[in-house]
Amino acid sequence: MEVSRSNRPAPPPPEPLSPLIDAHTHLDACGARSGEDVRAIVDRAAAVGVGAVVTIADDLASARWVTAAADWDPRVYAAVALHPTRANALTDEAKTEIERLAAHPRVVAIGETGMDLYWPGRLDGCAEPAEQRDAFAWHIDLAKRTGKPLMIHNRDADAAVLDVLRAEGPPETVIFHCFSSDAQMARSCVDAGWVLSLSGTVSFKNAHALREAAALIPHGQLLVETDAPFLTPHPFRGAPNEPYCLPYTVRALAEVVGRPAPELAAQTADTAHRVYGLG
Repeated sequence: MEVSRSNRPAPPPPEPLSPLIDAHTHLDACGARSGEDVRAIVDRAAAVGVGAVVTIADDLASARWVTAAADWDPRVYAAVALHPTRANALTDEAKTEIERLAAHPRVVAIGETGMDLYWPGRLDGCAEPAEQRDAFAWHIDLAKRTGKPLMIHNRDADAAVLDVLRAEGPPETVIFHCFSSDAQMARSCVDAGWVLSLSGTVSFKNAHALREAAALIPHGQLLVETDAPFLTPHPFRGAPNEPYCLPYTVRALAEVVGRPAPELAAQTADTAHRVYGLG
């Protein structure tokens, strides 16, 4: 969870960069309510080269919504889970419904789940670490049973996330969304064969450890995302984010790793097609 600051105007459309896939966004949090809203957002994205998006749930109502949204536009796919901070809402009834939604053919991942040790004690009603661990373990099992990738949210919880993955045994495909850890964590994930998705944080001038980590990610294990409406890339930090902003992040990443932006775009799109099984 992040706090979206939308008092600044939306960023201007970037120069097109193609092909791109936004591996993690939140269309409902971007303000979409209807199929028309969804189409407008993905049309803006398509105009700058973003050909598909994966919209992510963080609670049960959102899980229902993203699954429906994936049927409203062929460029939209979905992932379902309860966010770690909401793990205390994972009742038996919620598990049954998430399992049902996870079976939908346009739900391409189980997520976002994981561990968040930043918000407990800061956010009223936030799930405690023990509740998060139990919910994370359940989502790991669901990913194994469905054969779908596990999408991990990890905030201030490197050791805890790795501990649960080792204890439960990871599914075949693991994606760390909005990877924001250091080079040591990046090496651990890369060595395990996991996929790391980078967001606008890689463009932040104070993200020194993340920039070092980004250089270690092989192209076959790299995704790019907006996490919109959050984490708008520099120089628009604090403005509302949307999938059309993804080329800003990819160009910033290209500068960090010293590779051409079109090459990164094509390689990350190929990786997204492979790990999500996109049509």
